[in-house]
Amino acid sequence: MDLSKLGDKLILRGLMFHGFHGVKQEEKKLGQKFLIDVDAWMDLRTPGHSDNMSDTVSYTDIYRIVKNIVEGPSQNLLELVAQLIATITLNNHPQISAVRVVVGKPHVAVPGPLDYLGVEIIRSRSTDMPL
Repeated sequence: MDLSKLGDKLILRGLMFHGFHGVKQEEKKLGQKFLIDVDAWMDLRTPGHSDNMSDTVSYTDIYRIVKNIVEGPSQNLLELVAQLIATITLNNHPQISAVRVVVGKPHVAVPGPLDYLGVEIIRSRSTDMPL
């Protein structure tokens, strides 16, 4: 999928939450910080002309979805955390045609410096949620 052809998008970057996701028992008990990025593709021409909030999707709505998932029940895999964020975003906002979700773990036990390790998924309404 060529993302550049999808057009306009809402962008949420560097969202940070404490969650209890991971396979290791200490991850589920102590938790850790997760970094989330979300892109939500939708046509922004109407709100770009109307300046009316009812013509778009609030960043806060997407932020709440991410917060509820990351701070919610423990999952083993970041893949499922990302999938839940994408699915709920598409289900709750029919104006959004596709989403990109990055879930990163900055504090992982690897022998070397890093910003984070994680997953990135892209889900589109036409491919992943047929009508």
